[in-house]
Amino acid sequence: VYAAWAGTPKEEDDTERLPSKCEETRLEEALENLCERILDYSVHAERKGSLRYAKGQSQTMTTLRGLVQKGVKVDLGIPLELWDEPSVEVTFLKKQCETMLEEFEDVVGDWYFHHQEKSLQHFLCEGHVLSTAETACLQETWTGKEITNERQQRGDEEEQDGEEEEEEEEMTNRPGHPKHDPDDL
Repeated sequence: VYAAWAGTPKEEDDTERLPSKCEETRLEEALENLCERILDYSVHAERKGSLRYAKGQSQTMTTLRGLVQKGVKVDLGIPLELWDEPSVEVTFLKKQCETMLEEFEDVVGDWYFHHQEKSLQHFLCEGHVLSTAETACLQETWTGKEITNERQQRGDEEEQDGEEEEEEEEMTNRPGHPKHDPDDL
């Protein structure tokens, strides 16, 4: 015991290796189903960037489900019972996760045993996986205001369409206008 406190090398025996094997087992168990949890995520098409991937149902799917419950026929090209299954995109992310863990297994082990004072995101993603130009996604945070440009354009177009309809309605409500109801004359 004194030798360990004094900083002199200890003789290795089976009892000294046990904690290391235990830690290795813990690491293996933690990594075992890590990528499987990606399947809990959905693609939120109304969001942009890496924020498109989040747990829970997207606004689009919530709206479509509401329409189905009201009796509207919605055809997505897949049966209703498959709507809650992970998308091809999310399944592909799971496969990429598995590939990354295999490729960087030694780096993850190095972090686990020697660098836990650093966040895994910083150590693995910024330090080993992503190039400097690719790290912007790690800084993204959801504020609730992020929407895709397409959706924003649709909203702008709907707003313009609404204004045009109002102008047309004003014009057609005038007597003598060809769209005006003849009974009103």
